[in-house]
Amino acid sequence: MGRAFEFRKARKMKRWSAMSKAFTRIGKDIVMAVKEGGPDPDSNSRLRAVIQNAKAVNMPKDNVERAIKKASEKGQGDYKEVIFEGYAPHGIAILVETATDNNTRTVANVRACFNKCDGSLGTSGSVVFMFDHTCNFRVNAEGLDPEELELELIDFGAEEVFNDEDGIIIYAPFESFGALQSELERREIEILSSGFERIPQVLTELTEEQQADVEKLLERLEEDDDVQNVYHNMKE
Repeated sequence: MGRAFEFRKARKMKRWSAMSKAFTRIGKDIVMAVKEGGPDPDSNSRLRAVIQNAKAVNMPKDNVERAIKKASEKGQGDYKEVIFEGYAPHGIAILVETATDNNTRTVANVRACFNKCDGSLGTSGSVVFMFDHTCNFRVNAEGLDPEELELELIDFGAEEVFNDEDGIIIYAPFESFGALQSELERREIEILSSGFERIPQVLTELTEEQQADVEKLLERLEEDDDVQNVYHNMKE
């Protein structure tokens, strides 16, 4: 198995899947998708993907429809995607993805997290090069063979395809998302969820005590309402 498999296995153990946090993230994703491409999922591939993710975390259909309707209203503000980069204690690289309607607030909150946990907020480009930006799809495994599917999807950007208990997982470079989504839909392969991740190129091993220092920062960042995802290069 490759890096994507190991990365996913480690992240499945994290507490990021808390229901309320997942709903908050998806709500923001809906707003950004509607603002970008309109409220019709048939013509808005990004919104289509968000709705699939909402189903994957059992977000009620009524909640999704209300979020789409609210996002379509003229008075609804927009969220901006902002990335923060820095270092946790012991030289661990941290990448923080946020969705914010108030950048001043978000900057202050993220900086406070780093400062209170003996980390340091860096400048743009200081750690992002240490991570590969990828897209992923989880599809219904019924009737599919991962090895055959990988061969069939290589021309559309697929780099790693493997089974897990939730279905078949497909990883590809970030820029291959649209081509893969279109091909899976053309083949009528059921997409259960999809998304983007940043996989560290090299992992740094720490002692248990050092890991605990880094975990304090990760937990504080993950608790912030503006934070969508936190990535790091600490070996878990």
